[in-house]
Amino acid sequence: MGAALPVGDPAPRDGALPADITPSPDTDFGVYLHVPFCRVRCGYCDFNTYTATELRGARQDAYADEVLHEVALSRRVLAERGPLRPAQTVFFGGGTPTLLPPGDLARMLTGVRETFGLADGAEVTVEANPDTVTDAVAAALAAAGVTRLSIGMQSAVPHVLAVLDRTHDPARVTTAVAAARRAGLDVSVDLIYGSPGESLDDWRRSVDAALALAPDHISAYALIIEDGTRLERQIRRGEVPAPDDDLQADMYELADDLLAAGGYGWYEVSNWARDERHRSRHNLAYWRGTDWWGYGPGAHSHVGGLRWWNVKHPAAYAQRLAAGESPAAGRERPDEAARRLETVLLRSRIAEGLPVSEVTGEGRRAVASLIADGLIDGAAAVHGRIVLTRRGRLLADAVVRALTV
Repeated sequence: MGAALPVGDPAPRDGALPADITPSPDTDFGVYLHVPFCRVRCGYCDFNTYTATELRGARQDAYADEVLHEVALSRRVLAERGPLRPAQTVFFGGGTPTLLPPGDLARMLTGVRETFGLADGAEVTVEANPDTVTDAVAAALAAAGVTRLSIGMQSAVPHVLAVLDRTHDPARVTTAVAAARRAGLDVSVDLIYGSPGESLDDWRRSVDAALALAPDHISAYALIIEDGTRLERQIRRGEVPAPDDDLQADMYELADDLLAAGGYGWYEVSNWARDERHRSRHNLAYWRGTDWWGYGPGAHSHVGGLRWWNVKHPAAYAQRLAAGESPAAGRERPDEAARRLETVLLRSRIAEGLPVSEVTGEGRRAVASLIADGLIDGAAAVHGRIVLTRRGRLLADAVVRALTV
């Protein structure tokens, strides 16, 4: 059911922004819609998701209406601070959004469109488990205005999927991608590498299978063992081996080689796209620090430098909204030092990098040694930008530490 919420200041019951928060009309605005439902809990998952037995009175069939109540609340809150901005991106994440009927997802998207408007060419993404995608589902989503389907492939190897507690047949990914293509949707597939028992050959098989699908976008994430998950307990008991850092590095380099040869360029440490048009604009907005409102239990938002997060459980979320109250549980306003650290942390992960001017003090003086160590691209630095090399991508955390001392 996800990690604990951050510790912050109490959020007001009406959700109002502080008087001195005035969002810039020139800053892009995005929408995240969290759908917290899953059929089964994957052993590695630390997201705020719930199976049917964990809902404790919350109802999936009422969820779309609950989210629309929060959309209405957000309109009141934001309208007090200036003109409403159209959504540049909308992202349905989870959980498994496609466990809800397509009509429910369509109603939520309609609510966003009628409240804020969608910018011309807005990117609208829905995450999906391969088992939930049919021709009818894909067509209904496309008709509602969805432009992009992000399919949780994770692996093409059955024993790797079993370790991750993924229940889909690898062949279902091909079926799901074909259905999305017939509906005219862009397609992204997500992979995970470094699972217990996964070999380098297993990983090559998965990347090759993803490439054979010819998606527009591929994400490849290193498996992280989160505290409190089933997989963490299995590793602690010695039932399965812990991920090997060196093997994960080899897997990353193999993926980068195979994807580059297949015509995909990296634009963020864990993401590759066929061309610039197919990069995930929603995720780029996070890395660039723009504004977004996150709807749903446990969802996080950021507007004008203020961050807040909703209560975690779907039942608590529903109760707050039914009482006419904001579902926000807490909020914070990072100080200048924290914002500078976050800017370096996020902007250094993307291919466009960050301006050298964003780095100060000892961090600025560390740039030369990072270039010498092959972690930062020297030519980009000459032109005033810090861009990670592939070795730097593998050691991104160390680079950030050096730049923010």
